[in-house]
Amino acid sequence: MKYSIIVPVFNRPDEVDELLQSLTQQTVGDFEVIVVEDGSSVPCEEVCHKYEQTLHLRYFMKPNSGPGQSRNYGAERAEGEWLIVLDSDVVLPPDYLKAVDEGLKDGDIVAWGGPDAAHDSFTPVQKAISYSMTSFFTTGGIRGGKAKLDKFFPRSFNMGVRRDVYMQLGGFSRMRFGEDIDFSYRICEAGHQPRLLPDAWVWHKRRTDFRKFWKQVYNSGIARINLMKRHPGTLKLVHLLPAVFTVGVICLLLLILNGIELYAEGEWLDAHGLRPTDNMHQGVGLVSCVLGLFPLLLYSLIIFVHSSIKNRSLWVGLLSVPAAFVQLMGYGTGFIVSWFKRCVLKKDEFSAYEKNFYK
Repeated sequence: MKYSIIVPVFNRPDEVDELLQSLTQQTVGDFEVIVVEDGSSVPCEEVCHKYEQTLHLRYFMKPNSGPGQSRNYGAERAEGEWLIVLDSDVVLPPDYLKAVDEGLKDGDIVAWGGPDAAHDSFTPVQKAISYSMTSFFTTGGIRGGKAKLDKFFPRSFNMGVRRDVYMQLGGFSRMRFGEDIDFSYRICEAGHQPRLLPDAWVWHKRRTDFRKFWKQVYNSGIARINLMKRHPGTLKLVHLLPAVFTVGVICLLLLILNGIELYAEGEWLDAHGLRPTDNMHQGVGLVSCVLGLFPLLLYSLIIFVHSSIKNRSLWVGLLSVPAAFVQLMGYGTGFIVSWFKRCVLKKDEFSAYEKNFYK
């Protein structure tokens, strides 16, 4: 067997149904599917039973340990030459495995990854979140999808590894978040270079609301510092941009608040006959408000226009504005918090996660 598709699942039976349905439509059939239920309270076993006659599918239930260890659990039971790791919230186009076949004709490849996109059926919020995670204007462009990259680090929503290499490296680590990038780094450190297969893309649903999205990117920011500690030299300038953006937005908001306070103080002085003749308070207040608002409004306008054109929807464009701020500031906040705990307070890797992320 050529491919073993491994899918860790945590409380997502409906999404697993859509993924398995898309697998029945693949134009290449030499694969098995291994679904690993990671201690879900809402299992997908009945959903998997629906596809037992149309797919070479095996279902396993295990206690919760996070997606990385669930992938390892599936890999130990896999029979394929290649292990393909997918998130449970992706849907595959019919020619996905055909594109993988074409990409693997280069015999030097031992690991690869593909990009993601939003499906027309996704909700406006999902499309906005997808835009924020893939747009050049939110640093999302570094996730992949470009044909030319000096180095490419696959993500676990869509990646493949030759089975013998996976086993030699011990699979995914016990990191609670960022374990896929850690694995990609270890693949490179072992002397291999993962490749981007731009035609092996998936539809990726991501989070369904901004609160869940904030939690996801916040943990990604935390993971970046943990990855830096595990793999010195991997922290790049682009990884600092969300933290800089976050600090910048906070400073601009403080400038706006200061301007409002000065303007209100000028109004109060005028009401009590104490207003200075040069209108200093109101003038400075207005300038402060303009200086604070202009960059925020300009950035919001760029996001709105670009996303509206790309998604052909003004509503998605409007939702992309808060999605972009959540993506950058959630990541930036997690990055700053983790940096303070790990680099200043010298705490251990897991201290940055106050709660179990997966439960």
